[in-house]
Amino acid sequence: MTPPTAQALVVFGRGVRCVDGSYALTPASLARVRAAVDYVRAHEAGFLCAAARGRRPRIVFTGGWAEACEGAPPPPVGSREGDLMLRAARAAGLDRYADLRAETRSRSTLENLVNAVEDGLLSGRDFTAGRPLGLVSHAWHLPRVRFLAGKVLGLPGAALLDVPALDSGPLHRGRAERAARLVVRLAFLGVGDLRVLLRRERTMVAALRRAERWLRRGRRRGTPSTGPGARTDARRGARRGM
Repeated sequence: MTPPTAQALVVFGRGVRCVDGSYALTPASLARVRAAVDYVRAHEAGFLCAAARGRRPRIVFTGGWAEACEGAPPPPVGSREGDLMLRAARAAGLDRYADLRAETRSRSTLENLVNAVEDGLLSGRDFTAGRPLGLVSHAWHLPRVRFLAGKVLGLPGAALLDVPALDSGPLHRGRAERAARLVVRLAFLGVGDLRVLLRRERTMVAALRRAERWLRRGRRRGTPSTGPGARTDARRGARRGM
C-alpha cells in the first residue's frame, strides 16, 4: 500500500557553524534540507496539484541556535538554522512547490515544535492518516520527534510521517539519542501543557550541564567516571539542549 503524501513538512535544524565571521549550516542540517527537497521532487505531481486547488503545501524550517544552551551568543538574524535552511531550500527551487516558512527562536526539538505552533506556522491545517504531517530529520532523531509532536500537536502516530535524511551522521548518536529519548519520555509522562513541558526541559538541561561540570572536575582530579557512555551522553545532551 502506497503511503499518503504529506503536503506539510517540518524540517528540524541540526546546527550552524561560524567560520571567519560567516555562518553556514552543518552537514547534518544540509542533509535534512536535501531530504525535504528529495521528498518534494518524489511527490512533485501531488504538490503541484494541491497548489492548483488553492491548497498550497507548506514547509517549515525550524531551528535557532543549539549552542545557546551553553551560553553562546545567538547568530545574527538571518543566519540562524531556520533562516539558512530556508535559503538553501529556495536555492533548490522548493518555493515553486510550497510556501516556505522559518522559525528561528528555538534551541531544542521541543522548542522547534512549540514555537512552530505558537507562531501559527501550522495553523489551518488538519493532519490525519490520509493527510499526515511530514517530519524531516535523521532516522536516529525521528522517534523522539514523533513522541514530542504527539505531545505538542496532539496528533496520533498515524497522522505523522517520517521523512528521514539519508546520511546517518556519527555512529555515536544512536546511544546518546536513546538516552535522551528515555529521559524525555520519563520527564514528560502525563504532561500535556506546553509551558510545563518547556519548564521540565529547561530543568533537565540545567541538570545535564551540572553533570557535565561535575564530570569535568572529576577528570581533572583523576576521579573515575561512571563510564564513557554516561560521560559522553551527558555532554551531548547538554550541548544540544535535548
